[in-house]
Amino acid sequence: MERKDPSPSLESLADATDFEYERRFLVTHFPAALRDAPALIVQSYYLADAGYAMRVRVQANDVESNLTSASRPLEVLDRYRDQATLATVTVKGPSIGGTRYESERHVDADVAVELIRRGGMPMVKTRYSVWAGSDGWAVDVFGGANHPLVVAECERSGPVTDLEIPAWCVTELTDDRRFSNESLASRPYGEWASSYLAELSAQGPRMRGDFGTNAQLLPE
Repeated sequence: MERKDPSPSLESLADATDFEYERRFLVTHFPAALRDAPALIVQSYYLADAGYAMRVRVQANDVESNLTSASRPLEVLDRYRDQATLATVTVKGPSIGGTRYESERHVDADVAVELIRRGGMPMVKTRYSVWAGSDGWAVDVFGGANHPLVVAECERSGPVTDLEIPAWCVTELTDDRRFSNESLASRPYGEWASSYLAELSAQGPRMRGDFGTNAQLLPE
Protein backbone atom coordinates (compact mmCIF):
# COMPACT_ATOMS: atom_id res chain seq x y z
CA MET A 1 0.00 0.00 0.00
CA GLU A 2 1.30 3.43 -0.90
CA ARG A 3 1.92 5.63 2.13
CA LYS A 4 0.70 9.18 1.95
CA ASP A 5 2.61 12.06 3.44
CA PRO A 6 0.46 13.22 6.38
CA SER A 7 2.06 16.68 6.38
CA PRO A 8 -0.20 19.25 4.72
CA SER A 9 1.28 21.61 2.17
CA LEU A 10 1.33 25.37 2.66
CA GLU A 11 -1.22 25.72 -0.13
CA SER A 12 -3.68 23.31 1.49
CA LEU A 13 -3.62 25.32 4.72
CA ALA A 14 -4.04 28.70 3.07
CA ASP A 15 -7.04 30.72 2.07
CA ALA A 16 -7.27 33.16 -0.83
CA THR A 17 -5.80 36.02 1.19
CA ASP A 18 -2.57 34.05 1.74
CA PHE A 19 -1.44 34.41 -1.87
CA GLU A 20 0.26 37.27 -3.65
CA TYR A 21 -0.24 37.90 -7.35
CA GLU A 22 2.38 40.02 -9.02
CA ARG A 23 4.46 40.65 -12.11
CA ARG A 24 8.00 42.01 -11.82
CA PHE A 25 10.22 43.96 -14.22
CA LEU A 26 13.78 45.23 -14.49
CA VAL A 27 14.19 49.00 -14.49
CA THR A 28 17.43 50.55 -15.73
CA HIS A 29 16.40 54.22 -15.69
CA PHE A 30 13.86 55.16 -13.03
CA PRO A 31 12.74 58.80 -13.52
CA ALA A 32 13.64 61.05 -10.58
CA ALA A 33 10.22 62.71 -10.82
CA LEU A 34 8.58 59.41 -9.84
CA ARG A 35 10.64 58.87 -6.70
CA ASP A 36 7.79 59.71 -4.37
CA ALA A 37 6.60 58.28 -1.03
CA PRO A 38 9.87 56.53 -0.13
CA ALA A 39 9.97 53.72 2.42
CA LEU A 40 13.31 52.44 3.69
CA ILE A 41 13.34 48.66 4.08
CA VAL A 42 15.94 46.54 5.86
CA GLN A 43 15.19 42.83 5.90
CA SER A 44 16.92 39.54 6.57
CA TYR A 45 16.26 36.05 5.20
CA TYR A 46 16.59 33.12 7.58
CA LEU A 47 15.49 30.52 5.03
CA ALA A 48 15.90 30.62 1.27
CA ASP A 49 15.68 27.22 -0.36
CA ALA A 50 13.93 25.96 -3.52
CA GLY A 51 11.60 28.97 -3.55
CA TYR A 52 10.65 28.74 0.12
CA ALA A 53 11.64 31.66 2.31
CA MET A 54 11.27 33.18 5.76
CA ARG A 55 11.90 36.90 6.16
CA VAL A 56 12.02 39.50 8.92
CA ARG A 57 11.48 43.08 7.74
CA VAL A 58 11.69 46.53 9.31
CA GLN A 59 10.28 49.46 7.34
CA ALA A 60 10.57 53.22 7.91
CA ASN A 61 8.11 55.27 5.87
CA ASP A 62 9.03 58.69 4.48
CA VAL A 63 12.76 58.00 4.79
CA GLU A 64 14.90 58.84 1.76
CA SER A 65 18.29 57.32 2.59
CA ASN A 66 20.05 57.73 -0.80
CA LEU A 67 21.41 54.18 -0.87
CA THR A 68 24.63 53.38 -2.72
CA SER A 69 26.84 50.33 -3.21
CA ALA A 70 28.62 51.36 0.01
CA SER A 71 25.42 51.16 2.09
CA ARG A 72 25.62 48.42 4.71
CA PRO A 73 22.25 46.99 5.75
CA LEU A 74 23.02 46.73 9.47
CA GLU A 75 24.53 50.21 9.59
CA VAL A 76 21.44 51.61 7.85
CA LEU A 77 19.25 49.67 10.28
CA ASP A 78 21.01 51.12 13.31
CA ARG A 79 20.79 54.63 11.89
CA TYR A 80 17.05 54.55 11.28
CA ARG A 81 15.74 52.01 13.80
CA ASP A 82 13.95 54.67 15.85
CA GLN A 83 11.98 55.70 12.75
CA ALA A 84 10.56 52.22 12.10
CA THR A 85 6.84 52.31 11.26
CA LEU A 86 6.30 48.63 10.42
CA ALA A 87 7.87 45.29 11.31
CA THR A 88 6.82 41.89 9.96
CA VAL A 89 7.71 38.22 9.76
CA THR A 90 6.77 36.58 6.47
CA VAL A 91 6.91 33.05 5.10
CA LYS A 92 6.63 32.34 1.38
CA GLY A 93 6.32 29.42 -0.98
CA PRO A 94 7.67 29.09 -4.55
CA SER A 95 6.43 31.50 -7.22
CA ILE A 96 4.54 29.81 -10.05
CA GLY A 97 3.07 31.85 -12.89
CA GLY A 98 3.09 35.10 -10.94
CA THR A 99 1.33 33.53 -7.93
CA ARG A 100 3.03 32.86 -4.61
CA TYR A 101 1.93 31.68 -1.18
CA GLU A 102 2.65 34.35 1.42
CA SER A 103 1.69 34.63 5.07
CA GLU A 104 2.72 37.76 6.96
CA ARG A 105 2.40 38.77 10.61
CA HIS A 106 3.19 42.02 12.39
CA VAL A 107 5.77 41.89 15.19
CA ASP A 108 7.27 44.33 17.63
CA ALA A 109 9.75 46.61 15.84
CA ASP A 110 12.44 46.27 18.52
CA VAL A 111 12.26 42.49 18.29
CA ALA A 112 12.48 42.59 14.50
CA VAL A 113 15.51 44.91 14.65
CA GLU A 114 17.33 42.56 17.00
CA LEU A 115 16.50 39.51 14.87
CA ILE A 116 17.95 41.21 11.79
CA ARG A 117 21.02 42.34 13.68
CA ARG A 118 21.69 38.84 15.01
CA GLY A 119 21.24 36.58 12.01
CA GLY A 120 20.08 35.74 8.52
CA MET A 121 21.12 37.34 5.25
CA PRO A 122 20.36 41.09 5.45
CA MET A 123 19.67 43.44 2.57
CA VAL A 124 18.54 47.05 2.16
CA LYS A 125 16.40 48.93 -0.35
CA THR A 126 14.18 51.96 -0.77
CA ARG A 127 10.66 51.32 -2.02
CA TYR A 128 8.75 53.98 -3.95
CA SER A 129 5.02 53.93 -4.63
CA VAL A 130 4.11 54.90 -8.20
CA TRP A 131 0.78 55.12 -10.00
CA ALA A 132 1.09 54.12 -13.65
CA GLY A 133 -1.81 53.38 -15.95
CA SER A 134 -4.55 51.65 -13.99
CA ASP A 135 -2.32 50.20 -11.27
CA GLY A 136 -0.21 51.11 -8.31
CA TRP A 137 3.41 49.95 -8.60
CA ALA A 138 6.13 49.33 -6.03
CA VAL A 139 9.61 50.21 -7.29
CA ASP A 140 12.53 48.89 -5.24
CA VAL A 141 15.89 50.67 -5.51
CA PHE A 142 18.49 48.43 -3.91
CA GLY A 143 21.56 49.45 -1.97
CA GLY A 144 24.66 47.64 -0.79
CA ALA A 145 25.75 44.54 -2.67
CA ASN A 146 22.62 44.68 -4.88
CA HIS A 147 23.23 48.24 -6.10
CA PRO A 148 22.35 49.49 -8.75
CA LEU A 149 19.45 47.05 -9.21
CA VAL A 150 15.95 48.54 -9.59
CA VAL A 151 12.91 46.24 -9.78
CA ALA A 152 9.29 47.30 -10.35
CA GLU A 153 6.37 45.12 -9.39
CA CYS A 154 2.64 45.33 -9.90
CA GLU A 155 0.62 43.40 -7.33
CA ARG A 156 -3.13 42.77 -7.34
CA SER A 157 -5.62 40.77 -5.31
CA GLY A 158 -5.93 38.35 -8.24
CA PRO A 159 -3.83 37.35 -11.27
CA VAL A 160 -2.13 40.33 -12.92
CA THR A 161 -3.57 40.16 -16.42
CA ASP A 162 -3.98 42.72 -19.23
CA LEU A 163 -1.29 44.90 -17.68
CA GLU A 164 -0.35 48.41 -18.77
CA ILE A 165 3.45 48.31 -18.56
CA PRO A 166 5.34 51.58 -17.97
CA ALA A 167 7.99 52.58 -20.50
CA TRP A 168 10.69 52.38 -17.82
CA CYS A 169 10.14 48.62 -17.42
CA VAL A 170 12.84 47.05 -19.58
CA THR A 171 12.19 43.31 -19.38
CA GLU A 172 9.99 40.96 -17.35
CA LEU A 173 11.45 39.14 -14.34
CA THR A 174 8.32 37.31 -13.17
CA ASP A 175 9.35 33.80 -12.03
CA ASP A 176 13.06 34.51 -12.69
CA ARG A 177 14.27 33.20 -9.36
CA ARG A 178 17.59 35.02 -9.67
CA PHE A 179 15.73 38.25 -8.93
CA SER A 180 13.67 37.07 -5.97
CA ASN A 181 14.65 38.96 -2.84
CA GLU A 182 15.77 35.81 -1.05
CA SER A 183 18.08 34.93 -3.98
CA LEU A 184 19.45 38.46 -4.02
CA ALA A 185 20.17 38.20 -0.30
CA SER A 186 22.40 35.17 -0.84
CA ARG A 187 23.78 36.03 -4.30
CA PRO A 188 23.68 39.81 -4.74
CA TYR A 189 23.08 41.37 -8.13
CA GLY A 190 26.39 43.25 -7.98
CA GLU A 191 28.23 39.93 -8.36
CA TRP A 192 26.60 39.02 -11.68
CA ALA A 193 25.15 42.23 -13.11
CA SER A 194 27.60 42.44 -16.01
CA SER A 195 26.92 38.88 -17.18
CA TYR A 196 23.16 39.38 -16.89
CA LEU A 197 23.22 42.62 -18.87
CA ALA A 198 25.27 40.85 -21.55
CA GLU A 199 22.63 38.09 -21.59
CA LEU A 200 19.88 40.69 -21.89
CA SER A 201 21.69 42.41 -24.75
CA ALA A 202 22.15 39.13 -26.62
CA GLN A 203 18.65 37.74 -26.09
CA GLY A 204 16.70 40.99 -26.00
CA PRO A 205 13.93 41.99 -23.60
CA ARG A 206 10.84 39.87 -23.11
CA MET A 207 7.34 40.41 -21.83
CA ARG A 208 5.28 37.36 -20.97
CA GLY A 209 2.33 36.74 -23.23
CA ASP A 210 0.43 34.32 -21.00
CA PHE A 211 -1.16 36.97 -18.80
CA GLY A 212 -3.59 38.40 -21.34
CA THR A 213 -2.76 41.45 -23.44
CA ASN A 214 0.19 43.66 -22.55
CA ALA A 215 -0.12 47.39 -23.25
CA GLN A 216 2.93 49.64 -23.29
CA LEU A 217 2.46 53.02 -21.65
CA LEU A 218 4.08 56.05 -23.28
CA PRO A 219 6.99 57.74 -21.48
CA GLU A 220 5.88 60.36 -18.98
